[in-house]
Amino acid sequence: MAVNFQSMNDEMTAMVEFRTMSSGDLKQVISIEEKAYPHPWTLGIFRDCLRVGYNAWVMTFENAVIGYGIVMLSPGEAHILNLCISPDYQKKGLGRHLMRYLIKTTDRTDVDMVLLEVRRSNAHAQELYKSEGFHELGVRKAYYPADKGREDAIILAKYISHDT
Repeated sequence: MAVNFQSMNDEMTAMVEFRTMSSGDLKQVISIEEKAYPHPWTLGIFRDCLRVGYNAWVMTFENAVIGYGIVMLSPGEAHILNLCISPDYQKKGLGRHLMRYLIKTTDRTDVDMVLLEVRRSNAHAQELYKSEGFHELGVRKAYYPADKGREDAIILAKYISHDT
């Protein structure tokens, strides 16, 4: 029997929910962060993001946090600081769904550009971002910690049009 994975992915995407991240979510967020990245953000970084008022969202499925995103807003731009889907839920279209949600929540007339950084080695994420209209702006040398020193970050940007 053939399995239609696209249909399964669409069904799951339709079943996830988004809500504002709270300090009560941080245990689940840190668990995902530590599974997803060899050099994860610390609990303190997430707490600071909430404390200073960055837009922080969780994606839930059956009341469990399965992904999250943090966006810093400044005049004219939104900077996606972290976007992550639990490794248990990756490759189902949820990263794209979360990214679109984050961009939609920044849809203000003064935001003309969405920025993010991605590891040079993360070809899968680069492909996703570029398929969503991001393009390369430049490189931040030795931006990320890596197993053998530091790794460059590619700076990507997407311009937002405000149709009236």
